[in-house]
Amino acid sequence: MLLTKMVSSVLWVRRFSRLLGFSLLTAFLIACAASAADTVTVATTLPLFPLPDTGQTLSYTDTPGEDSDYNLHAPSFVDHGDGTVTDGVTGLMWQKQDGGEMTFDRAAAYVRSLALGGYRDWRLPTARELFDIHSFDRINPALNGTYFTKTAAEYWWSGETRSDAAGYVWVTNAGGGLGAHPKAETLSAGGSKRFHVRVVRGTQSQEVPQYHFKDNGDGTVSDLYTGLMWQQVAGQEPVVWEDALHQAAALSLGGKRDWRLPNIKELESLRIATRGNPCFDPTFFRSVNIGNFWSSTSMANGASKAWNLHTEFGLVSYSEKTTKAFSLFVRGGLN
Repeated sequence: MLLTKMVSSVLWVRRFSRLLGFSLLTAFLIACAASAADTVTVATTLPLFPLPDTGQTLSYTDTPGEDSDYNLHAPSFVDHGDGTVTDGVTGLMWQKQDGGEMTFDRAAAYVRSLALGGYRDWRLPTARELFDIHSFDRINPALNGTYFTKTAAEYWWSGETRSDAAGYVWVTNAGGGLGAHPKAETLSAGGSKRFHVRVVRGTQSQEVPQYHFKDNGDGTVSDLYTGLMWQQVAGQEPVVWEDALHQAAALSLGGKRDWRLPNIKELESLRIATRGNPCFDPTFFRSVNIGNFWSSTSMANGASKAWNLHTEFGLVSYSEKTTKAFSLFVRGGLN
């Protein structure tokens, strides 16, 4: 038992000493203390890895609190002129033009053999990384065409399968959504849809610490990774979208009054790829209903619809704003 814990501590050290910038000795002592207590508490401030804004700048309502009312981390890209693009917010480097339609297994082989921009350490992105390059001021594709070449892609593979079904892979779609689809749906596997691959390099977004939430003891939870503060207990009654905006503006919690409805990237950041029913961490977010949760992000081509996330597994889609969904409020995000 002790040996198992020590091995676990060493692996923990390797990951977290790189991420947090600790000396190896300091990180090892923290890991050993955590193993001895059988619990892990993050007692330091993690480096902030901010979420890119959605890119939505148009207003779709006269009610304050919609996505375009906030400009926290504006999307920023650099085209290196060699087939690669760097995200100025996350620091990740992307393939400018995707690698085309292929099966999921072929995509895994493709990334291992790819040499691009003088680099060979390319990998399949996480679903969150793929989702965070979306630009929600446009659709088909929901990508900035100045930096990402338009192709015939309908979906893009991530490297993550669904927690309860290895035959389903998390993908983003050209309309802006996120979901898990069967591997067999792509043309090369005998299906009827076009699943493409777009690779990435860099590790900061991939290595999200397992213990990056902090219970503040006042009904709020801080995400030490993104810098956001969340309402701990979501509203138990579903409401229409406009009412969710009003409720956020009226909330006083944890000594703060600047609460708002999260944009769709912020809401998606709570999704844990290895969890389901709910896909949020129940240790920190209590009484999470299974159902759609509103974001403040409207559909770019339809003022009557807004993006939402379903907490069963984390499907990102949209609904008419007059339908009812749950809400969980957020504040912060400015460094």
